[in-house]
Amino acid sequence: MNRIDALMRRAINEEAFPGGVLLAARYDRIIIHKAYGVSDPFSARAVSCDTIYDLASLTKPLATAASLMHLEDSGCISTKDRLGEILPGFAGSDKAGIRIWQLLCHNSGLPDYRPYYKELSRFPPGIRKQRLRSMLAKEPLVYEPGTVTVYSDPGFMILQWVIEHVSGRTLDRYAEQYIYRPMGIRDLFFIPGKIPRSHKSRMFAPTEALCQGELICGRVHDENAEATGGVAGHAGLFGTAGAVFDIAAEMLFTTAGISKSRVFSAPVVKRFFNIPEGAERGLGFDVPFRTDSSSGRYFTPKRSFGHLGFTGVSFWMDLASGIIVVLLTNRVCPQRENQKIRLFRPAIHDRIIEYILEGK
Repeated sequence: MNRIDALMRRAINEEAFPGGVLLAARYDRIIIHKAYGVSDPFSARAVSCDTIYDLASLTKPLATAASLMHLEDSGCISTKDRLGEILPGFAGSDKAGIRIWQLLCHNSGLPDYRPYYKELSRFPPGIRKQRLRSMLAKEPLVYEPGTVTVYSDPGFMILQWVIEHVSGRTLDRYAEQYIYRPMGIRDLFFIPGKIPRSHKSRMFAPTEALCQGELICGRVHDENAEATGGVAGHAGLFGTAGAVFDIAAEMLFTTAGISKSRVFSAPVVKRFFNIPEGAERGLGFDVPFRTDSSSGRYFTPKRSFGHLGFTGVSFWMDLASGIIVVLLTNRVCPQRENQKIRLFRPAIHDRIIEYILEGK
């Protein structure tokens, strides 16, 4: 444990991030849950295990993919469905034949990123969401669907549209009502406007410093998500390390047939953890395919799933060993150009696995 503490302190001293929360568990036994450092470089506020972080792209698996799991379990949708069959706005377009699973696996042919917020900022907030969807419907494909894997934010913006069209509820309300609340999770939430009253007294880890010196705190860091009200399919979720662990553990338990909440069924979760032929990812989840994976050397290939978030957050779970590791930091504070966490992530994961499995 001393070696893990030393590595976390070294990352803070070398300014990889100002502070963070580390949680590691094996099945339902939490082995490490510790906070390190401060909330930002300009403050002496110590981080606690209950500090709330901007989860950035962890929104993709923990809100968007999770909502689609529940909709599939409910018989409302199938990952085999084509986009043009669900959303009238795509019928007859070059994207009509894209299947839901291709959007989830990032091989739909859509581009990686577009700064939609620059155009959306010209419109009143009340119509920006509809304007964004008009832009998504017109977005040209950059590859033939199913041929190339390109990590795509626009793909998950479209998946939010799918969820809301099929369910009749906004993504944040659907996830809260059908996933987080039944699991007893209070500390996963979106912020569509003001911080929820129940969380106003809590510490939020700030993200980037604006040109005026103000830190972004309590509102989403991602510009495209912020421009459309803070709720998006690719970003916008906030939460604690404990809450990320709770939902990840429930998914892991479900695959083993020992679900506590019964929010998901084992067949559907296993399907989302499958890597389709020709894809490089699970359905909404990343996998440690590459030799330079952020998960390090020990997570089981094709049996481990997780995700990274731009703000400096991540989680990984190994279905074979039952190990789950959650790391929440705000490495973008005060500037997003800081990339020191890239070398740190695999090192801390390796040290944790060695500690759990070998007692080193």
